[in-house]
Amino acid sequence: MIDDMSAAVKNLDVRRWRDGHWTDTTDSVAAEEPVALTYNSIPHVVMMTTPRDLEDLGIGFTVSEALVEDYSELRDVALDTSSGNFEVRLSVVGSRLNAMLERRRNLTGRTGCGVCGAETVEDAIRRPSPVAPGGETSRELLVAALRRLRELQPLGAQAGSLHAAAWVGWDGQVGVVREDVGRHNALDKLIGAKLRAGEDLADGYVMVTSRASYEMVQKAATMGIRMLVAVSAPTALGVKLARDCGLTLVGFARENQQVVYSHPERLRP
Repeated sequence: MIDDMSAAVKNLDVRRWRDGHWTDTTDSVAAEEPVALTYNSIPHVVMMTTPRDLEDLGIGFTVSEALVEDYSELRDVALDTSSGNFEVRLSVVGSRLNAMLERRRNLTGRTGCGVCGAETVEDAIRRPSPVAPGGETSRELLVAALRRLRELQPLGAQAGSLHAAAWVGWDGQVGVVREDVGRHNALDKLIGAKLRAGEDLADGYVMVTSRASYEMVQKAATMGIRMLVAVSAPTALGVKLARDCGLTLVGFARENQQVVYSHPERLRP
């Protein structure tokens, strides 16, 4: 199987200076590969991503970017590596395919860019519907989830340059975790994994090891996710969207501090 740990992390020969002398050794480095997403055999976009959990990525990207209105409009997903490249083949209902072709991207998505494939400002600055009210957790449970997440990043432990996105229940239990060199990809993989498992996106929130940029908030709100917790900073546009959409946005999440930028009622003292 190509889409596994060995494809996601590469061991490379290096020369390391440490403690006053050189050593010839190996270093674990995160893989970064182009992955094509096609819909009904029509090329749509190429993403630079960690080659693991790619079916999850395809589904999460499709739904979080509102290429379909609902997961039910996706008919099938399959990873094809027969050409030596990574291609995620997705099938959507015919009516949705026509709408997708009107906003066809056919551009390369870089790991550090969440909207570089958008053709118009309207595509990039998309306003999701407000999320549903309800859902809450405590600061103590959030901190416990932060500690647990550190133990659930095998790729990051090896290579050190990957982001993680985790699903955390309101009870503080950490569920599925996905990793990727791109923070948007990690989130899309998490969303895709939850949808494929038929799990409820109202039973908890998302925790990410990256910053909370506008696109991260946009993806979460599009899915009706009611809280996004980031270990790093948000952006001003991300905060504005979170406030507009009713989403609780927490930044600088640490054991000894958390900054709540919007709708603080979901995080109890």
